[in-house]
Amino acid sequence: MYKSIVVIYLIFMFAACSERGNQPKLIPVDSFETTINGKQVHLFTLRNKNGLVTQITNLGGRVVSLWVPDRKGSFDDIVLGVETAHDYLTIKEKYFGALIGRYGNRIAKGTFKLDNDTFKLAANNGQNHLHGGIKGFNNVVWDADLIDHQTLELKYLSPHMDEGYPGNLEVKVIYKLTNDDELKIEYWATTDKATPINLTHHSFFNLRGAGKGTINDHILHINADYYTPVDEELIPTGEIAPVTDTPMDFTQPIAIGERVNDEYDQLRYGGGYDHNWVLKGSNQKIGLAARVTEPVSGRVMEVFTNEPGMQFYGGNFLDGVTRGKYELSYGYRSAFCLETQHYPDSPNHDNFPSTILYPDEEYYSVCVYKFACQK
Repeated sequence: MYKSIVVIYLIFMFAACSERGNQPKLIPVDSFETTINGKQVHLFTLRNKNGLVTQITNLGGRVVSLWVPDRKGSFDDIVLGVETAHDYLTIKEKYFGALIGRYGNRIAKGTFKLDNDTFKLAANNGQNHLHGGIKGFNNVVWDADLIDHQTLELKYLSPHMDEGYPGNLEVKVIYKLTNDDELKIEYWATTDKATPINLTHHSFFNLRGAGKGTINDHILHINADYYTPVDEELIPTGEIAPVTDTPMDFTQPIAIGERVNDEYDQLRYGGGYDHNWVLKGSNQKIGLAARVTEPVSGRVMEVFTNEPGMQFYGGNFLDGVTRGKYELSYGYRSAFCLETQHYPDSPNHDNFPSTILYPDEEYYSVCVYKFACQK
């Protein structure tokens, strides 16, 4: 049985954060109270006993805010976003904090073959298909059930031929903020026709605080010896290439900005880092994917997953035009994304792990974002 796991755990370890400084300043929930296409939009607040707080809207399943303490115990909101439902529908950057589907990342020319049939998807990235299409999961209003003050359940039925995908796809997502300081995101899906599926989560992180400068001084380690090179449209060539002796090598911790401007075709194609890494040891078991350290605040984020790949994006298309929460500007390379996933364009590459879900199977996917503070 095909099974992919996208669970996202965000584990916050406060051993080095016992002192308490400034506290979370939450977005008013009524700024999200609206109706879109006949469905009610809400902003939900999840809290655990340790003071961790996140706000999530059922508009695209977006993590709108995420408050984490630094080494002095002062809280900062570490994810980019905006303050109203309307803003999310009109901003240039469509994917802040969102659930991504049916297919995270790109599919070449918006086409793929399945069981001798050719399917044409919506083209929303030049001639290519990106993050589920023109109206991907990031822009739909999910059915929401606040199970308790730590658990939010979201459901969505993606109908047959939605954005060109075959099959009625039923999706359930659960966000749970645990007392072990985990924000756990689990995805389940079933279909009545074979279809590609590759769900992921698209928070833009700055561990110093959203809107507080560059992420080029963050120290990054990626647990991968290989990556999937792309062409000038950021479509995988099909090659699985070693990172050795290239700027794609994060096998040892190094500042994100150390080599981002090197003369290297892959960096030129992406305007910096915007690539999929082939993770070591991912075979339906959760393992370390990446570790990021921010020296000023002392915040550390580790990523764990059982997905075979992870997209690292360095905020190359942020341009300072978008003003986010608290009237802060989101400038060039002021955030990074670590999106656990199957590889981009997998339906068109037989040598990549399959992303096809069949009617007699259940999709279930896992990622873990684990936070701590350095002393």
